[in-house]
Order: sequence, then C-alpha cells, then structure tokens
Amino acid sequence: MLGLGAGGLVAAPYVQRGMEAFLGAAADKDPTGLTGLLPNGGGFRYYSVASSVPRRGEGDYRLTVDGLVERPATYGLDALRALPQTRVVRDVQCVTGWRVPATAFSGVRLSLLLDAAGVRPEARAIRFTCFDGTYSESLTLPQARRNDVLVCLRMQDEPVSHAHGGPVRLYVAPMYFYKSAKWISGITVTSEVRPGYWEERGYDVDAWVGRSNGRDDTPTV
Repeated sequence: MLGLGAGGLVAAPYVQRGMEAFLGAAADKDPTGLTGLLPNGGGFRYYSVASSVPRRGEGDYRLTVDGLVERPATYGLDALRALPQTRVVRDVQCVTGWRVPATAFSGVRLSLLLDAAGVRPEARAIRFTCFDGTYSESLTLPQARRNDVLVCLRMQDEPVSHAHGGPVRLYVAPMYFYKSAKWISGITVTSEVRPGYWEERGYDVDAWVGRSNGRDDTPTV
C-alpha cells in the first residue's frame, strides 16, 4: 500500500499534465462548449468562443500596440521576454463560480508597454483583440495602468500553454477571469471604452471580483 501511494504521488503531476493537455486539445476542437464544463486537476475549466484557435509560437507570434499612441510597436516573443518581468500570485476567480487559489502569473506590466508607446492625452481606454479572431476585451486607462495587470508569458511558473491562452495572454488580477483575455494579439489605445465580447452579451464592463455581475465573491486583492 505504501508503494502504491508513493507511486501515485510520483505519477500525479504527469497524469495532471496529460489531462490538461487532453482537455485543452478537446476544448480547442469542441464547437459545443461542453468540454468547458470539465475541470482538470488544476481546477481550471477551458473556455473558447471560437470553434478553433490557431497556434502561434516563436516564429509567428506578434503583439501590436497601436491606436492613440505616439510610437506604435510590434513585439515578438523574444522582445517581450527581454523586457522587465513582474510576477504576481493571486487567486483566479471565474464569474461562473469556480476559483483557483494562489496562481502565479509572470510577464510584462501593461503600463510599461503603454509608456513605451507614448499614450496621447485624449486616450481613455484600451481595447484588446485576440488571434482566435473572435474574442475582445477592454479596460479603462487607469485600470490598465495598475501594477497587477500583466501581459503574461508564464502561468504557474511555466510558459503559458496554448489551452491557457498562450503564448501570451492578459491577466487582470482584481477582476473576474473573463477580463484576462487569452491569445492576445492587439492592444489598441482608444478614446472610450468599447465593450468586449462578454460585455456585449450582458456581463459587466467593470468586472471587480465581489463587486460586479451580481456576485459577492471574496475579492482577489
């Protein structure tokens, strides 16, 4: 029995990674969305509003920063990795109710990219677009400049997987997880907030955990 228990402890991480890979791949090809109801060993559920999402990697991933800025820019993965990195450990709270405690995210502060681009005085908000071709999100400029809003390259101290929105995703620590857009490819500075995919379908634009969407979850900050 002791041997079986020890074997289970050794095998558990490999089984969990295998389940995550399987469920992530299945969700990527599941137009019904039913795989999103299945939690994996890490407590996450996989959601995508597109029937399939192309993969991006070292050779073809690009993140553009444009709109109301003085210096539009395009970043590849190496350029993002070369910038100062910030690590944040917070709970992940989904508006549907599930929560994953103490999850590590690492990447570039969004405020750093905005400062490098030179935001124009008339700017008020940010619009995020994604290479799934469907999803979008938004933040006000003050929200985007928070120190706990990251353009993430790592999640749970590993590179962000495709299923989790990699190679680069957004993480907005104090808001419900739908604000943390996966597969981001565009950061556009705008003169006003443009509601994102779920906001157009009734979700709150300002998605503070415990203070929006009719929920009273414990805040993540």
